[in-house]
Amino acid sequence: MEALRLAADLTGLGILGDDSRSALVRTWGRSFARLAEWQTTLMARVAAAGPTDGPDADPAAQLAMLTGEVIPRVERLQSYVWRRHLTSAAGRRLAGSEGPSTNETTRQAVAFVDIVGFTSQSRSMREAELVGWIETFESRSTEVVVDHGGRVIKNIGDEVLLVADTPAAAARLVHLLVSMGADEDDPVPAVRAGVAYGDVVTRLGDVLGPTVNIAARLTSLARPGTVLVDDGMREELEDSPVWSLRRVPRASVKGYSSLRPWALRHRD
Repeated sequence: MEALRLAADLTGLGILGDDSRSALVRTWGRSFARLAEWQTTLMARVAAAGPTDGPDADPAAQLAMLTGEVIPRVERLQSYVWRRHLTSAAGRRLAGSEGPSTNETTRQAVAFVDIVGFTSQSRSMREAELVGWIETFESRSTEVVVDHGGRVIKNIGDEVLLVADTPAAAARLVHLLVSMGADEDDPVPAVRAGVAYGDVVTRLGDVLGPTVNIAARLTSLARPGTVLVDDGMREELEDSPVWSLRRVPRASVKGYSSLRPWALRHRD
């Protein structure tokens, strides 16, 4: 009842309409369902690894005790993280020269970074190895993206979708990730990347539109350890002293009968 009252308050304040209210429910549902599933799996694993004899040996009792101890702390941390992201998102909205932006379409560089040979390699891995492999990829890619001015939109299995405000920033990000994957001494798996620059529709924390689709198609065409970009990226980077671009034969991919990629390389 309290949740319904809060939702009604937001509607009365003009924050939520019929369309945005439904969309918010769906987005919260998906996001928190995944988060709750991961958190309960983690706590169950800790409970199962507890004492094997004595009064504390019952895993169900252990899980109940952990829940009482953990949930209040997790709730506070989640609120803190949300506020940090809210501040960051608000800052980007306010950064425009014309004041706060309500436009959901912006020009951004969109990139997909995909693990090479994921399906074949994952078949030979034990569960713990597979989880560790993916965890390494996700954590290292997130570090690189955040440290160099990009934003991770989402991880989709064996690939990460990211955005950057400028083509130069996106080029730097994907180059670093591909370079780490090519280093045999680095635990980051071998990857390939596709980057496109143009109008992007932002909705509920996701990105949509032809620019996103082109980036995905370019990734599917890229060879291991390479980066393919579209004409939008090429136009922005062709005069750069840092990057070189080589024309790649046109390709027919889903939705695009004649997609023209460019191979991006660092001049060093």
